[in-house]
Amino acid sequence: MKRQVHSIEVKTAVYQKLEERGVTIEDIAEIVREMQLPYQPSLTLEECVESVHAVLKKRELQHAILVGIELDVLAEKGLLTEPIQSIIESDEGLFGCDETLALGSVFGYGSIAVTTFGHLDKHKIGIIKRLDTKNGKQIHTFLDDLVAAIASSASSRIAHHQRDLAEKEGVVAYIAGPEENAS
Repeated sequence: MKRQVHSIEVKTAVYQKLEERGVTIEDIAEIVREMQLPYQPSLTLEECVESVHAVLKKRELQHAILVGIELDVLAEKGLLTEPIQSIIESDEGLFGCDETLALGSVFGYGSIAVTTFGHLDKHKIGIIKRLDTKNGKQIHTFLDDLVAAIASSASSRIAHHQRDLAEKEGVVAYIAGPEENAS
């Protein structure tokens, strides 16, 4: 009989796998803050951490992370068949499945997430750069792009939340009228 996996088990596995691969929530939050600081100068790292945790609750992103990390680990162990073993092991430039998997998980956060993902994929900011650098035995062909997806989604979430707050304040000011706002 096939076992249905509980969402708590999936979420726990995601956090565990990220930790095992040397990625912290704070590492990702630092990228989020760097992306949003020009637009929100008072943004705190704690707000960015909260946004990272929020996007990591999304099942589609959780699945992408687990699949991508699993493929990286299998490649490290030499357990994939050729030619995919060599393609993933070398992070071949024309191999786009890693970006495709990661990009598919950001669509729920709108065009800001998509364009931010493209920026992070090109410029390799923060821990993404360390993961993309091919040093040692670890392979991060998928993980660098997945971290970019998490950071892009969390960044977009903050941008949309800020807009919601601004509109909410504007509605209150509009309802109260100019005389009541003067005091």
